[in-house]
Amino acid sequence: MQQLIECVPNFSEGNDLSVIKQITHEIEMVEGVKLLNTDPGRATNRTVVTFVGEPDAVVEAAFRAIKKAGELIDMAKHKGEHPRMGATDVCPLIPIANISMEETAQYANKLAKRVGQELGIPVYLYEAAQPDKSRTNLSVIRAGEYEGFFKKIKQAEWKPDFGPAEMDAKRGATVIGARDFLVAYNVNLNTTSVRRANAIAFDVREAGRVKKENNKTVLDSDGKPVTIPGSLKSVKAIGWFIEEYGIAQISMNLTNINTTPVHIAFDEVCKKADARGIRVTGSELVGLIPLKAMLDAGKYFLKKQKRSTGVSEKELIKIAVKSMGLDELAKFKPEERIIEYLLMDNSDSRLVSMSLSDFADETASESPAPGGGSISAYIGTLGASLAAMVANLSSHKKGWDNRWEEFSNWAEKAEQNKNELIKLVDADTSAFNQIMMAFGLPKSTNEEKLIRSKAIQAATKFAIEIPFKVMQASYSAMETIKAMAIIGNPNSISDAGVAALCARSAVMGAFMNVRINAKDYDDKVFVADIIKKGKEIEGQAMALEGEILKIVDQKIGL
Repeated sequence: MQQLIECVPNFSEGNDLSVIKQITHEIEMVEGVKLLNTDPGRATNRTVVTFVGEPDAVVEAAFRAIKKAGELIDMAKHKGEHPRMGATDVCPLIPIANISMEETAQYANKLAKRVGQELGIPVYLYEAAQPDKSRTNLSVIRAGEYEGFFKKIKQAEWKPDFGPAEMDAKRGATVIGARDFLVAYNVNLNTTSVRRANAIAFDVREAGRVKKENNKTVLDSDGKPVTIPGSLKSVKAIGWFIEEYGIAQISMNLTNINTTPVHIAFDEVCKKADARGIRVTGSELVGLIPLKAMLDAGKYFLKKQKRSTGVSEKELIKIAVKSMGLDELAKFKPEERIIEYLLMDNSDSRLVSMSLSDFADETASESPAPGGGSISAYIGTLGASLAAMVANLSSHKKGWDNRWEEFSNWAEKAEQNKNELIKLVDADTSAFNQIMMAFGLPKSTNEEKLIRSKAIQAATKFAIEIPFKVMQASYSAMETIKAMAIIGNPNSISDAGVAALCARSAVMGAFMNVRINAKDYDDKVFVADIIKKGKEIEGQAMALEGEILKIVDQKIGL
């Protein structure tokens, strides 16, 4: 399994695009990494870059980018709204796939050591990469910023982890670490007051504010300031004025979106702003966001409206964008902002990305794929889609308002089946292509013959498993179809009937593909087991179709 690390360096330049391009060019030149996003901010004079790749390649790309940034950016001349201490201000590594936080922290240490030794830049470790718990927090490390670090770095407790204990006037100092996925998120206000924006930020951020009485700081028994915690856990926030937009913002780092999701942060800022007579007008995302965060936000706002959440991924994202005003300052492009979309291999969805007419033409061509397996998956997709449609129509039916959640749950189940089946359309054709590739392997020597034989068997097993998954997902969709035939909007009863026909056809068509591919598979125990299971699903699907059609016929009545 491929290990993947994400790297999100923040460079102290947000205006000169030629400088930014030279830095990102260094990243793009490293094989094994993919540049996902470059997000410059004029007012902050800061650019957030996101790239992903295998660990060693990420370390190499980050090193080259830090080096180039140090050559091009002069911190002595830098001005910007965002706190900063170096040309490469912060460079976190984030575990994405098949790698632990502990391993990621080791790579962060490797990068930090190299930057300190080879480039002579003072480097501080933070978060999971920092063993000293008193200096794991980025804001604590960066306190005093660039201007204050010439003295701070001389203090024994602030000796860099790597590199010289001497502030570099041109390049500054850099913070490198390993952390969980962080969402940088700004909420827009209808005010220009930084003081009022900061008051809201203190209301919501976990650290809260220092408690005061009669304009004096309240101290505890140990002489330390007493703090009043904010309302949101795992949230850092400050208020600032963005001259480019002419508004104040609450700038937040959501350090654990499982604890405080983006939609909860947005709603809480709305509440606190309203309590202070200020209105939230929208928000903006800095960098990237996981798909789940956007889907959860879409569902959250639909539930607040008492509307069905069993809608498409595209619709959920649209609801999230509109609800949080993510397109107020600039157009929100999901394909450029959602990390899964940036990592997506378009070849995995070649067929389902076609128009209906192109898909039909491709099927009708002399090419053997797509064939019956892909068509079965697509028929199943249509059956699940019709089930979701009936559930959504029922959820929004006038007079049925108290049942919206019941139908929403059914729609979500059908949507899950639909999403699985749509992926299996291309997967079935891919399975066929793998068999063809295996048969095309060389067979001149005994070793080549053995390799070819193993490849054919592996591909054949895959070609059995894919249509079997089509059977399972299509049959699963029939549960929702039957429910919709019984309790759904009576005006859509014929749609439930067509859905049942589609799902049953998908099960039977997919089973034909299971059987024909199983003939060529050597593991007869596996074959016997999957054929037995397939016959059971086929029989159950045909019986369930009969039950559904009987209900449909009775309700149509003609």
